[in-house]
Amino acid sequence: MRLKHFNIEPGAQIFLACSDSSRLRILNLIFTNGEMCITDLERILEFSQTKTSRHLLYLKNSGILSTRKLNQWVFYQLKDEVYDIVKQILQFLMRDPLLNQDQQIFKTLYTNRELALYKLKLKPLSQL
Repeated sequence: MRLKHFNIEPGAQIFLACSDSSRLRILNLIFTNGEMCITDLERILEFSQTKTSRHLLYLKNSGILSTRKLNQWVFYQLKDEVYDIVKQILQFLMRDPLLNQDQQIFKTLYTNRELALYKLKLKPLSQL
């Protein structure tokens, strides 16, 4: 269910959540890639686990993100209700060099399978 009209309270929560550059970077990665876990975000953004967790909790408590648990990992995704408003906010920032750099790092890590190897704590393929 998408919001067609919303009142001032949810709107204020969304705009407050988007007032921090770290949260915008996290939102952009999740919006662009569908869903992400905290370890992926830590490695891409070079944030500590504490900082990443704090920002993800803020976004979740603001009603922007929901979670899905798979074994020991928690995956964060954008709620359907706020998809349109977040999309409009991020469209204004789509040419930002820092957001584009974050996405490029994600693509590099994903294509090299480094994120999966890190999660599973396996040896790199070259050492197998």
